[in-house]
Amino acid sequence: MAAAVETPGQEPAGFVTPDYWDEACRHLTRRDRVLNKLIPRFGEARLQSRGDAFTTLARSIVGQQISVKAAQSVWDRFVLLLPAAAPPVAPLQVLALTTETLRGAGLSARKAEYLRDLAKHFAEGSVHETDWSAMGDEAIIEELVAIRGIGRWTAEMFLIFHLMRPNVLPLDDLGLVKGISLNYFSGEPVSRAEVRELGDAWAPYRSVATWYMWRSLDPLPVEY
Repeated sequence: MAAAVETPGQEPAGFVTPDYWDEACRHLTRRDRVLNKLIPRFGEARLQSRGDAFTTLARSIVGQQISVKAAQSVWDRFVLLLPAAAPPVAPLQVLALTTETLRGAGLSARKAEYLRDLAKHFAEGSVHETDWSAMGDEAIIEELVAIRGIGRWTAEMFLIFHLMRPNVLPLDDLGLVKGISLNYFSGEPVSRAEVRELGDAWAPYRSVATWYMWRSLDPLPVEY
C-alpha cells in the first residue's frame, strides 16, 4: 500500500474527502466499542482521493503484496522517470517507458507489464470512467478485473480510494485482517467468516471502519 504523510486537520492540495465521513464516524463509534476508542485517536484525519483514476490504479498495482513503506519508495522512483508535469500520471507517459526502464525503478517485470497494460486500456478508452458513478460496486469490479494485474483486491482499493464508496469490505486485505485480529481478537488468527461477520456489523460504512483498521497498524495514512 502506498502512503504519504499528512498534517492532521489539513488536506493536501488536489485531494478530496468523502462527505459522509463525519456521519460514518458517529455511526461507528455508537455501534462498535473498539472503533469508539480508535477513531478519536486520529482527529480530523480521513480518507482522501487524488481524483485521478489512472494514478489510483497505478499506485494500487505498485502496492500489491509489499509494505506501505516499500510501495512509496518504488512509487517515488517511478515518478522520477516521468516528465516534471507528473503527477497525476498520464497513460501515454507510462507507455513511453520500456519494461526495462520501469524495472529500474524497482518494479518487478510483471508489475511493469501490468502498468503498461493498464496505460493501454486508458489510452484506448477501454474503461468507462463516465459510467462509474451510476454503476454498482460489483459491476465496476467486474470491469476492472478484466485488465491484467487487477484482481478483486485492487478493484476494491479503487472503489475505496478513488470512487470513495462507503461500504467496501476487502476480505483479502492482509492489513484489514491483521487489524481485526489485534483490535478484536487479542492477536489470535481470524477466519474469513469472522471478518465478514464483523464487516456486516460495520455496514453501511465498512470502508471507513477498514480505513481505521489500517491506521491502527500504521501511523501513515493509506493513500492511492
